Amino acid sequence: MGKVDKKRRDFLKKASVAVGVAALPKSASARVHGGDPNEYYGMLYDATKCIGCKTCMVACKRANHLPPEPDASGLHDAPEDLSARTVNIIKLYREGDKFSFIKRQCMHCVDPTCVSVCPVGAMRKDPKTGIVYWDSSRCIGCRYCMMACPFNIPKFEWDKAFPHIVKCFLCKDTNLKEKGIPACCEVCPTGAVIFGKRGELLEEAKRRIRDNPGRYIPRVYGENEVGGTQVLYLASIDFAKLGLPKLTTESPAEFSRTIHHGIYKSVAPPLFAFGILYYLLFKKEDGEREE
Repeated sequence: MGKVDKKRRDFLKKASVAVGVAALPKSASARVHGGDPNEYYGMLYDATKCIGCKTCMVACKRANHLPPEPDASGLHDAPEDLSARTVNIIKLYREGDKFSFIKRQCMHCVDPTCVSVCPVGAMRKDPKTGIVYWDSSRCIGCRYCMMACPFNIPKFEWDKAFPHIVKCFLCKDTNLKEKGIPACCEVCPTGAVIFGKRGELLEEAKRRIRDNPGRYIPRVYGENEVGGTQVLYLASIDFAKLGLPKLTTESPAEFSRTIHHGIYKSVAPPLFAFGILYYLLFKKEDGEREE
């Protein structure tokens, strides 16, 4: 067998294996993130305990090295919503004589849609802790994660030459790594937000509702929404009024996985054919010279 034939055979073998792997259905494995959702890290925010001091916001920015966000009047750091500079915020809801504070950050979905739509695996879910995080070395800047998130959480650094996707990572590489707890939970003076494993937090939330039936809406937000989230909420005012979207119990990730894998299956064969054609046309001359 000539050298060019051997090279061609090796090339076709490697290409066929690569394309075959890419075309395989992955939805079954994609749904399993490698851990027990009850053991995933999470937070329980009790809006009835929050006094709106925003200490958690200050601690979050300090721990994660986020720059201040001045408002229109020039106040040093007065963000109005989540942004590329603010990944944790306390908002105020008021209607007549009723009011409530509400904390917003990434919900760390049990089955995250942002992870399911990322074509290069830049948005990931830690199989042990369940933390949804972003890998800058993989990102191509498509921003699918931003469009897919049912909570409108991920933000993009539009003003930077080499932008990042920004959101709460539960202090994965900062306060959690150094002290074993996210910065916001560490500093809350009233215990309005506590850190723990999702299963234990869910039990605590239900205990509070059971022990104080007149204090809370009898539902834990995040228990079932989009398949469950690791950030859970208790409140005395309707969650929709506090800015938390009304969502079904099904995770949109299943739908997005179906779409993606259909695209991969239809695109892979043409790419394989193009690779063969490229090899035969543009490598032929080099192969003949070697023979």
